[in-house]
Amino acid sequence: MRFTAFSSTTFSAERRAFARYFVVGGICACVDIGLFMLFAKGLGLQYLRVAAATFLIATLLNYFLSVRFVFVSGRRFTRRWEVALVFAVSGMGLAVNASVLWFGVEIARFGLLLSKLVATGVVFFWNYFARRVLIFGATHA
Repeated sequence: MRFTAFSSTTFSAERRAFARYFVVGGICACVDIGLFMLFAKGLGLQYLRVAAATFLIATLLNYFLSVRFVFVSGRRFTRRWEVALVFAVSGMGLAVNASVLWFGVEIARFGLLLSKLVATGVVFFWNYFARRVLIFGATHA
């Protein structure tokens, strides 16, 4: 069965939204990983606590950039609910992030940076699809 023009257009719009989220996520990942390495490696603070703090900072930045460039805000929920739901979804992402980070550092012995990169990559996909489906629904054209 061939795709209709509508499904092709919808798929194309979804790809553009995903690409914009990839850029937003990349910016936020740089903030997250940069601060993580500064505080965990540079200052020697406990890496799981640092990971939680930098993840939250990056999540807040991600919300503001996402509603500006990727998702349509206020369509399904008020801004207050959106922020709360983004942090709820991100809470699950944080649990995955911390688990992968812990596994990478303590079990696989990948080191802080590689473990953080892997954890960030895994959580990226969860964040996009959960926000797209559960919170925002619509994306910018």
